[in-house]
Amino acid sequence: MVSQPLIPVIAIDGPSASGKGTVAQGVAAALGFHYLDSGALYRTVALAAVEAGTNLENESRLSSIALNLKAEFSGDTVVIKGRDVTDAIRTERVSEAASRIAGLAKVRAALLERQRGFRRPPGLVAEGRDMGSVVFPDAALKVFLTAGPEERAARRYKQLMGKGMRATMAALLQEIQERDARDSDRSVAPLQKCADAVLLDTTGVPVEEVVTQVLALYQRAQQVP
Repeated sequence: MVSQPLIPVIAIDGPSASGKGTVAQGVAAALGFHYLDSGALYRTVALAAVEAGTNLENESRLSSIALNLKAEFSGDTVVIKGRDVTDAIRTERVSEAASRIAGLAKVRAALLERQRGFRRPPGLVAEGRDMGSVVFPDAALKVFLTAGPEERAARRYKQLMGKGMRATMAALLQEIQERDARDSDRSVAPLQKCADAVLLDTTGVPVEEVVTQVLALYQRAQQVP
């Protein structure tokens, strides 16, 4: 058995549409590491809850869904009971529900070990909002990505348009600002930059350049005795 601390983790946190998902996948591909989109876990729970008509304030019921949900993750593809829900978990309705349930302690506790289970040789790149602060506090490298809210809204708009979904820039900007406040102010695992995380502002910076920066930071971290 390989001791968990010997399996390196790169934790990439940041607010919605900061580019952490694309960057994390690029870093994972470059290193041959596994990839964890922690937000997808919360989104699958949210989708299951919404489709079942579950009250989003029923913490016990939601934690039960989180514990028992049979979901398969492969790259950025998510499958539940043979059904590809990759696009379904990215709708605005599910995004809103995921943001709400992510603040519930029992739901976070139910998903904690499942997230840590993604830590397998040769390594893991994990992205989310509390990867460095809560899930992998011993990560070899912690990065906090950010970008201006207008740019993040534009990225989200482009993403939704590419999938044929309707959206307006004004609504997306408001949603991002409200989610930032909700994620930062919640009492359980709030969105925050760890003291030992490197801050990278991706505003106006090409994805490839950010990936290169993170890889350089990881190489430097590996050289520290």
